[in-house]
Amino acid sequence: MTRKEEIILAKANIVKNYIYNLIYQIVTIITPLITTPYLSRVLGAENIGIYGYTSSILSYFTLLGALGVLKYGQREIAYVQDNRKKMSKVFWEINGLRAITNTISVLFFIVFFCINGEYAIYYRILIIELIANMFDISWFFQGIEEFKKIVMRNVAIKLIGIVFIFLFVKSSNDLAIYILIYVVNLLLGNLSLWLYLPKYINKVKFKYLNIKKHVKNTISFFVPQIAVQVYTVLDKTMLGSISTVLEVGYYEQAQKVIRILLNIVTSLGTVMMPRMANSFAKGEKDKIKKNIKDSFNFVFLVSIPIALGIILIAKDFVPIFFGDEYERTIYVMQIIVLTVIIIGCSNVIGTQYLIPTKRQKEYTISVFAGAIVNFILNWFLIKSYGSIGAAIGTVFAELTVFMVQLFFVRKEIDYNNIIKIFIKYLIYGLIMFTVCYIVGMFITNSILSITIQCTLGVLIYLTLLIVGKDELFMKIFNKYKNKIIRSKDE
Repeated sequence: MTRKEEIILAKANIVKNYIYNLIYQIVTIITPLITTPYLSRVLGAENIGIYGYTSSILSYFTLLGALGVLKYGQREIAYVQDNRKKMSKVFWEINGLRAITNTISVLFFIVFFCINGEYAIYYRILIIELIANMFDISWFFQGIEEFKKIVMRNVAIKLIGIVFIFLFVKSSNDLAIYILIYVVNLLLGNLSLWLYLPKYINKVKFKYLNIKKHVKNTISFFVPQIAVQVYTVLDKTMLGSISTVLEVGYYEQAQKVIRILLNIVTSLGTVMMPRMANSFAKGEKDKIKKNIKDSFNFVFLVSIPIALGIILIAKDFVPIFFGDEYERTIYVMQIIVLTVIIIGCSNVIGTQYLIPTKRQKEYTISVFAGAIVNFILNWFLIKSYGSIGAAIGTVFAELTVFMVQLFFVRKEIDYNNIIKIFIKYLIYGLIMFTVCYIVGMFITNSILSITIQCTLGVLIYLTLLIVGKDELFMKIFNKYKNKIIRSKDE
């Protein structure tokens, strides 16, 4: 195979894997999103808040059990993906370490939360989620860039979960049933991936495994994840402790929408990370820099119109989707949607550059800076503003992470080019926003307003991309246009 053919194949795999990973990320979140309008009304804001609060507590034990393995394992598998023998050894070593850490995590969780307490019944059910994490090997398939395997099996299982929710969750007394359906669904999804494993790795005798050698490296990933957990989960924990579970409910609902939008933007990072790690191992520095530039282009192209669109339609969307009880969620969503842009950018530098190039120290410093900012702002803002204060704290925390990462790579990235790209898409987005806002002023029906504004917004934005001859968009557009032409000719 020639060098040109290798490059073409690599690009095709990136696009294919991005699509598969995007589907996987959406499927992972789509279950609660599809059922949210129903659950919001059946369970109520307080029960949603209880689930958000208890799951935030569980997240700390999930983090302890993971011990930074997900990103570390993905990277290490990517390094040896061309050698089945080495890959098998690395997999069983890392998976053995996960089994130990997850067992410890389960035991601690039982002792501290499951014996007694106000929400003990829910914590006992949530133990199943910790057990499910023991069997999560999605990191392996991401490392070998086999995203299709992850997606196909999980789609069917998630759909079954949705059906079960509509069949068995009937009133505000069914919160425990809802949690049980969710965690069992997660367990089955993780177990299903093991059916594909024999195709890729061999069995390795325990005496040949060296689990200890991975401990130090996984901890280097674990430390920044502690900080990330502070400003992604601590919001709900502090809301439940300082404010009320009702405020957690408002915040949780806003986060559900933002998470799926965020996954559309950051899914490229999951695909690019093993690719970048492989390029780094081969010393292809120019290729890495080009991929970084392309990634920023993609993030701005997608995230800016998404963020502006949510700000525009939130006032109509929230009452329809969640119910009248969640009016406060409108303001939370309009604030926290800014993180879609910010996290998209920090994902490019952190996940796609610092981690694959073994610069965990800089990555760790950036997320710890964000965690400190988040904790301080939460402490002062949540007391007075509840869920809105938590949203403000999250935005500034993510901005801190991005700014610190920018400082570390200031000599390696062309800032001027990135700023130009950002300004271009921001102008396109503001034009779209302004026109849609004016049109929305004359429409009183909420459903009609959302439909017209979204349709008009997409058409305006696409028109601006075409008229402006946007390089990334035109490349994608011409690629699919040529495919259609070829298929017709055949």
